[in-house]
Amino acid sequence: MNNELTNHLDLLELPYYPEEAEITWESKSAKQESMSVAQRHSTSAMVTSCFPIYVIVLAACVLNVGALDTFIAAVYEHAVILPNRTETPVSQEDALMLMNKNLDILEKAIKLAAEKGAKIIVTPEDGIYGWAFTRETIYPYLEDIPDPRVNWIPCTEPKRFGRAPVQTRLSCLARENSIYVVANMGDKKKCDANDSKCPLDGRYQYNTDVVFDSEGKLVARYHKYNLFLTEVQFNFPKGPSYVTFDTPFGKFGIFTCFDIMFYDPAVVLVKKFQVDSILFPTAWMNTLPLLSAVPFHSSWARGMRINVLASNLHNTSMHMTGSGIYAPEAVKVYYYDMETESGQLLLSELKSRPRISSNYPAAVHWSAYAKSVKPFASDQPSFPGIVFFDEFTFIELTKDVGNYTVCQKDLCCHLSYKMSEKRTDEVYVLGAFDGLHAVEGEYYLQICTLLKCQTTDLKTCGTPIASAFTKFEALSLSGTFHTRYVFPQLVLSGTQLASEQHYEVLSDGRLESRSDVPLPVLVTALCGRVYEKDPPRPGQVD
Repeated sequence: MNNELTNHLDLLELPYYPEEAEITWESKSAKQESMSVAQRHSTSAMVTSCFPIYVIVLAACVLNVGALDTFIAAVYEHAVILPNRTETPVSQEDALMLMNKNLDILEKAIKLAAEKGAKIIVTPEDGIYGWAFTRETIYPYLEDIPDPRVNWIPCTEPKRFGRAPVQTRLSCLARENSIYVVANMGDKKKCDANDSKCPLDGRYQYNTDVVFDSEGKLVARYHKYNLFLTEVQFNFPKGPSYVTFDTPFGKFGIFTCFDIMFYDPAVVLVKKFQVDSILFPTAWMNTLPLLSAVPFHSSWARGMRINVLASNLHNTSMHMTGSGIYAPEAVKVYYYDMETESGQLLLSELKSRPRISSNYPAAVHWSAYAKSVKPFASDQPSFPGIVFFDEFTFIELTKDVGNYTVCQKDLCCHLSYKMSEKRTDEVYVLGAFDGLHAVEGEYYLQICTLLKCQTTDLKTCGTPIASAFTKFEALSLSGTFHTRYVFPQLVLSGTQLASEQHYEVLSDGRLESRSDVPLPVLVTALCGRVYEKDPPRPGQVD
């Protein structure tokens, strides 16, 4: 165990579960100290596959956890115990035995979070039984989850809606620890020939998030709307649902993993239903350079100006890691670790109603600056390059100081920058993409990005890379976006997030560095989503 973290844990008098969970804590009062810890870790080793294991730690603090204007949030990144691969379904007893092994670990995280004053904890998608099922082999793991309007506390009425051992245990964990518990599990619903869409086996199966309040009552049930292409074990709901619930510490909305890429339900919950915080269970496989969990999820929180509590699975063989607690104005705490196989508990203080806070970020006109200036002239030719199957238009940064513009279709991206020096062993490019992404899902993107190429060969530009030595003293990135939904990110060497001290987003749409310390930039990007150009999702058209 890391010695520095051990010292902090001793001061906090926290239990340590070496095979199951670490704890990471952050609050407003320790932001500066936290950043310095993260920076020391990031500069001590330029590893190619991970961010430091222990990201932000607080030695001691005093929070007014009873106040309604703030609350302590928790997320747990869980190294899920997976079932054995099988072609035939296991018994319900064997399925429950596997789920209870995972719930034993989640129970320790829930209890620890409650002891530290957390009001709510989010656990990951697939965190109770794993993934890679067929429709038949998932069935023993499913329960019938009723509509929350039935006013049910499974802990006190376990038999009311039939066999429900997982719901009962989650309800009791919430009730016994006086904490809201968010979990992901499978729901089953019978149907018959009167339903023209009823599957041949006579049931619907849904990827489902459940929320139990501090009394153990079921207060939310959400069926994942945007299933990933590998989720053959589940059905699409007939339409999107917008699940919200009120608490003494704000209004919450919930959706799952791939949902974050689409308008329904994610954007609707924020814009129409005006939730204060989003609960986000996920099983996210990191895809560098632009779709790694922590950078993308934190950029979504910043772009949508909303609290996000993101809980990911932890499985390095599947490139799954990256959980965090994000506020509209700041990344509170996050975890990204490709070196170990242990879980991690994260805690942070959040504003219950961020929209009424004095430092709530102003709305951004994402194309205002870019459309007001003439494109920068350049004698450098542009060239094509692939980023996660999308063909970008790139232009190479050949000098230590420069101004560049690159365009694709209706999108022009402008970059002004200054490097400490132009290294001969590293190459950076400015890229633009304006088109439909069509692999592992279809969604329309407009992206401006500055990124490091994997090698000095321009053919490697867009290939994942996790370390950088070139330092930027200044940079400014903007684009002529045709959408109001743009998500900004700045990632440093080691897949480390740049802090709010390092950069800002101006109201005219510019992402600008503002640190006196030169930054080892790995990638910076403005990722726009043009939702109105998305094709219909398979399985969701009536």
